[in-house]
Amino acid sequence: MTLLLMRSSKFLKNLMQRTLLTVDPSGKFECQTCFSASSARRFASLSRPPRGGSCCPPTGASAFIHHGQLSAFLHGRRLASTEVKRKLDRLHEDEQVNVKEIDFPGGRVPFTSELAFISEKAERVPCFRVLDDFGELIAVENYEQVSKDVAVKIYSGMVTLQIMDTYFYEAQRQGRISFYMTSFGEEAINLASAAAISIHDPVFAQYREPGVLLWRGFTLQEFAAQLFGNKIDGGKGRQMPSHYGSGKLKFFTISSPIATQLPQAVGAAYSLKMDNSDSCIVAYMGDGCTSEGDFHAGMNFAAVLEVPIVFICRNNGWAISTTVTEQFRSDGVVVKGQGYGIKSIRVDGNDVLAVYNVVRAAREMAVLEKRPILIEALTYRVGHHSTSDDSTKYRQLDEIEHWKQARNPLTRFRKWMEAKGWWSEKLEIDTRSNIKKEMIQVIQTAERLEKPLLSELFSDVYDTPTSSLHEQELLLRRTVRRHPKDYPGDVPL
Repeated sequence: MTLLLMRSSKFLKNLMQRTLLTVDPSGKFECQTCFSASSARRFASLSRPPRGGSCCPPTGASAFIHHGQLSAFLHGRRLASTEVKRKLDRLHEDEQVNVKEIDFPGGRVPFTSELAFISEKAERVPCFRVLDDFGELIAVENYEQVSKDVAVKIYSGMVTLQIMDTYFYEAQRQGRISFYMTSFGEEAINLASAAAISIHDPVFAQYREPGVLLWRGFTLQEFAAQLFGNKIDGGKGRQMPSHYGSGKLKFFTISSPIATQLPQAVGAAYSLKMDNSDSCIVAYMGDGCTSEGDFHAGMNFAAVLEVPIVFICRNNGWAISTTVTEQFRSDGVVVKGQGYGIKSIRVDGNDVLAVYNVVRAAREMAVLEKRPILIEALTYRVGHHSTSDDSTKYRQLDEIEHWKQARNPLTRFRKWMEAKGWWSEKLEIDTRSNIKKEMIQVIQTAERLEKPLLSELFSDVYDTPTSSLHEQELLLRRTVRRHPKDYPGDVPL
């Protein structure tokens, strides 16, 4: 009997050293993993405790805990348990002191005894402007004046964009290029926003922001090369016309599917944040983008990750033939930012000074505070959606003419500049004449240049072309030789 008791005592001591069991003063076992007395009793009754030292099944690192680590482990568990109890006590005290609100993730939420739904309607968000429709300065607080040099460059860029659109649109109608998209009516957003950001800020555009490239130094010859897809085109003729891009100007190449650039832009902004950069991402979109899932994913990611990005939405009233009233019931786009916890503002997109001031302030907040900003610029698409569209089929001509004449952004800004003595009729005539001459020249040059080599179709995919790419190229060349009439004759083989 004595030997049996000695063996039992030795077994129990060994058990306590190898396991996560404790014995309270009353002699009851307690498992320190699951805090179960019944499980611990079953465990203690075993003739040979399982390796791992717990009545619970051993998992992960706990299956290899030794006696030397056991003390520290149990101490940590007790501290954690004490901390949880302390938080629960504080929560209980808060509820006793103030039962009118709850401390919920994201902040305190007040309680109410009134059963009331949030209204689907609210007062419309006002639109910030600096100039009225006649180019007269409105009394504005915190208005930042632009210099003469900046104003002249903005206006000259707007005139250039307008003339460029006219000539390239006509070139498409003549069959000289396959496709084109104009920016008629939206010139102010293009140039004023470009002037307000840094040239070091990467831009993710849609397809109605060529003025941003103009401001940064993209030449008319480079525009023509892309549209004609010739050998000096930076994209080597592989992109659809009007889908520009420039690595040196930090302008990411445009893609046709709308809103896909927004999550990409947020990812780039997150990279800038990790690098602690003093730049921000500028992402452009049309109102149609807000009807895409990528818009909502991009906005939510930007808000949660708190990245330096400025979203600029050109709300021009139409997503091809779909009017904004058929897209959403909200007060435009600006209110969507609040739903994601993003600071937002609405601006008159045909007012150069208003756009400049808003974008400049938004960029400053994005960079200094590392946060996203949403800008809704109200404007109007005076032209057709593209050369594949006839907008007179779904909107009235008098509506188009009203915006073309009465709300013209170039006319408004020109009047303001003339009132300051920064522009004149002679400058207007000379500027337009010079741009038209240059446009004729760049189109003729672009037409004469050869297309890129057929081999360029397969380059820039891999550093070293794969065997499958070689095979595809050989197959294409063989097919071209068999059916030469079915392929363009101006593409060098």
